Formats: sequence, structure tokens, C-alpha cells
Amino acid sequence: MENNLPAKLGLPRPLVVFGTFTLSIFGLGISIYLTVAHYISTTLLACPETGTINCAKVTSSAQSSLLGIPVAVLGLVFFVAMVVLNSPPAWYVAPRRLHQIRFFAALTGIGFVLWLITAELLIIGAICLWCTAVHIVTFALVILIVNETPRILGWGTQPEA
Repeated sequence: MENNLPAKLGLPRPLVVFGTFTLSIFGLGISIYLTVAHYISTTLLACPETGTINCAKVTSSAQSSLLGIPVAVLGLVFFVAMVVLNSPPAWYVAPRRLHQIRFFAALTGIGFVLWLITAELLIIGAICLWCTAVHIVTFALVILIVNETPRILGWGTQPEA
């Protein structure tokens, strides 16, 4: 693949490109499932409905919507964007601005995940296994992106004289 990154930008590591793209597709798949389950029926969720692990309780709670938009749909939109932002062409051909957008999108995603985990544990009193899978995927994406983007963009390095 031809490198079209500006000369001052570093190259992304292939394993990071593969990992972020794969994780984004996996997150998209789970988000599609959760969105379908939201609109069709919570019985689609193959998850216990008793005790601490209770997907139906989580996905039908008041916290399962933000400003009237189902959280599942917000996750779907997030992962569609992440599939595009983490595609190999976006890593290798993207202008500097796209790397910054990817970085801040990942941070926004993990911030939202932290709020959702807090809501599950402290407000709802139940955990959704499908939601937890999305949280793990988002966390892994953040680790990869936050470690790679500064290196690519040269953040924290001394400017050339």
C-alpha cells in the first residue's frame, strides 16, 4: 500500500490498524444486535433476566435513552464512524485532522462507556452482558488509539530546529 501520509507524520503500526478495524467491526456487530433487540423485542437478548446480570432490565431502563435516542442507536452510530475512522485507508491516507478526530472520538466513546457502567452499577443495579462486550471493545479501541495517535502525529516530540 502506498503511503500518502505527509512526511512529518509517522506510520501507524499494521497490528494497530488491523486491531482497531477488527474491533470496530466487532463493536458494530454487537451494536446492530442491540439496536435490533431494542426495536424488535428484548427477548432477543440471550442473557439471564434475574439477579445482577439482566440485559432486559438494563436495555429497557430510563438510562437506555439519551435525549430520546436509544443508547443502542448511539452505539450503532459510534461504531459506524469508528469502522470508517479505523479503516486501513483512514490510517494510511488520512490527513492530520482525521487522526485527531479518531483520537477524540475514542475518548468520547470511553467517556460515554464510563457513564453507562456507572448507570448500570449504581442506578439500574444490573449488568447487561451485551453492553459489557461493547464496553470492552470500546476500552480496547481507546488503548490502541491513544497509544498510536500521539506517535503518528508527533505529539510530545521536540519541534525540528
